[in-house]
Amino acid sequence: MKALLPIVLLTISNVFMTMAWYGHLKFKNKALWLVILVSWLIAFVEYCFQVPANRIGHATYSAAQLKTIQEVITLVVFAVFSVIYLKEKITWNYMVGFGLIVLAVFFIFKKW
Repeated sequence: MKALLPIVLLTISNVFMTMAWYGHLKFKNKALWLVILVSWLIAFVEYCFQVPANRIGHATYSAAQLKTIQEVITLVVFAVFSVIYLKEKITWNYMVGFGLIVLAVFFIFKKW
């Protein structure tokens, strides 16, 4: 359970991060300063989950492992977001690239 909490918190964090970074793409008619402000407010909420996730997670995982977990979660959240919210397709070359990142997870978490 202790190992799962950071993953849950990082997932919540990444939902907010993805909205902060890419949610404004549907609001291109809004002033840039306004979308930056809204993005910063969303990013604040993201940090409220991300910082505790890393602090708690570092008791179980190394910093490199935490970063790797975060990157995989980011890719999954972003893929779902881009398909559902932005209505973009995930193409084969994106899948290959994502797969190579997952392969990196193997090397980072493998006990050699």
